[in-house]
Amino acid sequence: MIRQYELVERVSSYDPATDEELLNRAYVFSMKAHGAQLRASGDPYFSHPIEVAGILTDYHLDCATIATALLHDTVEDTVATLDEIDDLFGSEVAKLVDGVTKLSKLELRSEANREAENFRKLLLAMSDDIRVLLVKLADRLHNMRTLRFLKKREKRQRIAIETMEIYAPLAERLGMRQIRDELETLAFAELNADAHDAINQRLKLLREDAGNMVERVTGELGQTLEEAGIEAEISGREKKAYSVWRKMERDRVEFEQLADITAFRIVVDTVPQCYQALGIVHGRYRTVPGRFRDYISTPKRNGYRSIHTTVIGPERQRTEVQIRTREMHEVAEFGVAAHWAYKQGQSTSAGPHYRWLQEPLEILEHAESPEEFLEHTKLAMFQDQVFCFTPKGEVIALPRGATPVDFAYAVHTQVGDSCVGAKINGRVVPLRTELANGNQVDILRSSTSHPDPSWESFVVTGRARAAIRRFIRNRERAEHIRLGRAIVEKVFRQSGHEITEEGVGHVCKVFKMKDEDELYHAVGIGQLTSRQVLHTAFPGERPWSGRGAIGAINRVLPARWRTSADKGNGHAVPIKGLIPGMAVHHAPCCHPIPGDRIVGIVTRGKGVMIHTIDCASLEQFTEEDERWLDVKWDVEAGEEGLHVGRIRALVVNEPGGLSALSSVIAKNRGNISNLRFTNRGAHFFEMTVDIEVEDVKHLTDIITALRASPQINDVDRIRG
Repeated sequence: MIRQYELVERVSSYDPATDEELLNRAYVFSMKAHGAQLRASGDPYFSHPIEVAGILTDYHLDCATIATALLHDTVEDTVATLDEIDDLFGSEVAKLVDGVTKLSKLELRSEANREAENFRKLLLAMSDDIRVLLVKLADRLHNMRTLRFLKKREKRQRIAIETMEIYAPLAERLGMRQIRDELETLAFAELNADAHDAINQRLKLLREDAGNMVERVTGELGQTLEEAGIEAEISGREKKAYSVWRKMERDRVEFEQLADITAFRIVVDTVPQCYQALGIVHGRYRTVPGRFRDYISTPKRNGYRSIHTTVIGPERQRTEVQIRTREMHEVAEFGVAAHWAYKQGQSTSAGPHYRWLQEPLEILEHAESPEEFLEHTKLAMFQDQVFCFTPKGEVIALPRGATPVDFAYAVHTQVGDSCVGAKINGRVVPLRTELANGNQVDILRSSTSHPDPSWESFVVTGRARAAIRRFIRNRERAEHIRLGRAIVEKVFRQSGHEITEEGVGHVCKVFKMKDEDELYHAVGIGQLTSRQVLHTAFPGERPWSGRGAIGAINRVLPARWRTSADKGNGHAVPIKGLIPGMAVHHAPCCHPIPGDRIVGIVTRGKGVMIHTIDCASLEQFTEEDERWLDVKWDVEAGEEGLHVGRIRALVVNEPGGLSALSSVIAKNRGNISNLRFTNRGAHFFEMTVDIEVEDVKHLTDIITALRASPQINDVDRIRG
């Protein structure tokens, strides 16, 4: 355990303006506050904040941060208060202590919820001052070093998973490589002890077999550069067990197939010398294709700069070489602490190293739940990256596997929301196309466009997924409110009543709704029925039994729907303008399209499912009067957009048969969205074809044209 004077000396060694009195008071206060408390290891609890402070001195952090490390558990685990910290150590230290105080007293529904809520609070705190995260990382690092003393395996596993999924990526984002490596190593040892031990044993045997291989390679590289007149420091570093395991899993290779277990680093004085050294190495050794990365011209988002290349190097082995300046090396080793902003009086949240914080904060603003926020933020911290360019040459860094939609949202939320297409290197491509390093991406936009819910199935960034879900949530709510209002207006008209503000207010009060929108939303998603609203507004009202009512429709069911969904029914709810998939859903069992006689079935929590009036699936709802709803297409206004009609076609098995089918459909302005062969024979092929059409007349015209083709033996519209 570091003694008081030793801690002060450490800080003074790199900061001449050290406030020794502040550090001494914080040391003594923390020791007295924790008193006789013990850790799981049996050590005095006070040893933990001292070790956390010691870790931060290795990164040359300022006095306020070191004092915060000494005090960070006092508010949670002792009788000390935040006001007391403020009075004794000042507002700066108090604010930092508050930011890193653990949140174990939160009463939340689940462990996952607690983890998400803690992380949310952590991000909010560190968005104001990045030192909060640095103390938290040091705190987590020391806890991981002593993890083995916890008796419950479940708790150790939970902490290790949280470390691997949250804190190690955060350390990576701040460029704290040493902390990241140690966190990953300690978590890996807990989560997969067998693999950890096996890989370390293999690495040990490899070192024994290779002898002084690192010295031989560094010597040869040094001599090669010296002969070319380049002075450089050269070192070799063996990859950690977790890094080796991850590479084996990602590339699906055995340990013996890995050729670049050791990475060699060339450190020079200037940027031009970096490229000179690269030219010398490439001129001396054969390069491995696809293994070159220039992070000097295109830095990573955490500020990391270096050149990476792999060559068939000394001793005819694949050798990974990293080339950087001394300044770049310091940043690579110590991250944000290498050029500490506080020494220069800069903002603690300015600069490129902190821009990535804005992404999780934007996600936080719009996430519906802590769990959703945590999911999206884990995506936002994905480590493997590709670098793409806007048409103006701006670099956009994205996770590997990202698509043009991810790119659009990375540029700006409005760009993503209005995206209708994309060009990659001048060619129009599908929006689900994966981006590659160096792609120039041009997003095609439309002021009338909006996010497609299907995008969520292929985007990989948390920012894009959060924005799409936000749109779906907001649009679905608006659609359900519109549908609910139309349903309530219909039942009131049927009963000869008018909707008044006073009446709606009374209903809201009875059902404890804050406003009419909440009431209509409840009706739209099926939580309340329109009859409940009517009978609450007008107690004693007798159910209306006129033509087109739910009860009437139900009574004519055995007569095969002869009179329901009458086009002349003025009480039917028009579904024009309601986007399929939001408040209304077109049933996949019958594929209703404009022009079909239709009926709606209210589904609790989802809205209304639209069926054709002769759909066999309606039989199961014959005893549920309240779920039936008169609906109609808005014939006068016309139904915008395309709908899917399904046909069965029997095509002659001869050359040109399938071509004839597609040609007829295309000539009649139809678009095939899906095609499936259902039966194959010697003379005929039977297939099911889904066609995008405007309405029933459009589909009927296509069917008529197909029947006129000599290569189409038979064609009919089908339902399921």
